[in-house]
Amino acid sequence: MNKIKTYFVFLVIFFPIFIASGEVFAQTPTPTDVTPTPDDSQAVGGLTNKIHDLESKISDLQSQEKSLSSQISVMDNQIKLTEYKIDYTKGQISQLTDDISTASEKITNLEGSLTTITKTLLERISAGYQLSTIQPLQLLLSSQSFSDFITRTNYIRIVQEHDKKLMYNTVQAKNDYSNQKQIFEDKKQQVLALQTQLENYTKQLDQDKEVKQRLLNETQGSEANYQRLLAQARAQLAGFSRFAESQGGASLLGNQTSCDDWGCYYNQRDSSWGSQAMGSYTLASDGCLVTSVAMVYTHYGHRSVTPATINANDSNFASYERGWLNKTVTADGATLTRQTVYFTQGNSESEKISGVDGSTFPVIVGISYDSGPIPDHFIVITGGSNGNYTMNDPFTPNGKGISFSSKYSISSIRNVDRISI
Repeated sequence: MNKIKTYFVFLVIFFPIFIASGEVFAQTPTPTDVTPTPDDSQAVGGLTNKIHDLESKISDLQSQEKSLSSQISVMDNQIKLTEYKIDYTKGQISQLTDDISTASEKITNLEGSLTTITKTLLERISAGYQLSTIQPLQLLLSSQSFSDFITRTNYIRIVQEHDKKLMYNTVQAKNDYSNQKQIFEDKKQQVLALQTQLENYTKQLDQDKEVKQRLLNETQGSEANYQRLLAQARAQLAGFSRFAESQGGASLLGNQTSCDDWGCYYNQRDSSWGSQAMGSYTLASDGCLVTSVAMVYTHYGHRSVTPATINANDSNFASYERGWLNKTVTADGATLTRQTVYFTQGNSESEKISGVDGSTFPVIVGISYDSGPIPDHFIVITGGSNGNYTMNDPFTPNGKGISFSSKYSISSIRNVDRISI
């Protein structure tokens, strides 16, 4: 009776194992990472070369003497460069979308394989327990002959090897499943980042086209107009730099911002933004007008606006010279316009005072520190009358609410801008 029982257990345990194990090993896929197709790689690679070539061409054009035709050429190439970047990003998104689809399919297959392997492994654990109850002596006694005993012993060894392989495949399937899940998530994150980049490139393309159109409008397509406007802007910016040098240089300062019921005082040399480029200049050396405009913004409730906010928007500056601020700027969803009510050197002192007193404060005033015909520094007049004014000076350290006459004279006024917002 024991012989029959042992033989029956032997058959129940071993026969299904050979079949099930073979099915599991045959179904288990060997996952690999996803790779782009040759056509996709070649297309993206071709765009990469075009992008590099255009960037080099733009750099060469920018090093040439500025003219209307050269700047338009730069803009045309910049527009084309942005279009290439858009196509390149779309190609990357397409590749990644295919990769995600492949990874998703592999995850589905691995889930099925993992389920099968796990089920088989559980069955083997149960069968292995039954096998462990068979003693070697029982196996010997249940054998028909010594040769039969050797054969059954070999079967047990083979099954044990199958069990080890099954355990390995279970661990491998779990690892492969985890790897494919990670690949899937990584690709999804890359797609999200590229979609954001694509939106930025699309906005940049619109801005590039807008700047080109503004340049044509501002210059009326005339080289003479372009050179005249460029010379004026450069003279103004050079004046800002000379003013900064005359005051000891545009070294950076800390802890300059101060806000109250009037608004916020900003200093162009504040370390929070002073080192930022403004075309060929910096906010610390040439940002007096930008900083004055930012202070006026805060007076009208736009406390989030800083010099850096205004400087970040290329559309706020002249198309022919990046450092020169337009009369109309946009920040925090609001448009601010400066209307010049006084701009001459020959007016009498009483007329200059009238230009300030006839305004609703604050007003932005340009002064000439070196007695030249154009302003070389801008400040904000916050109040006062008849020549006794308080100002926010964006260059002077802690220049909030100080006396205008303590630094400048009425005769130095070259420009008065009223503000509408």
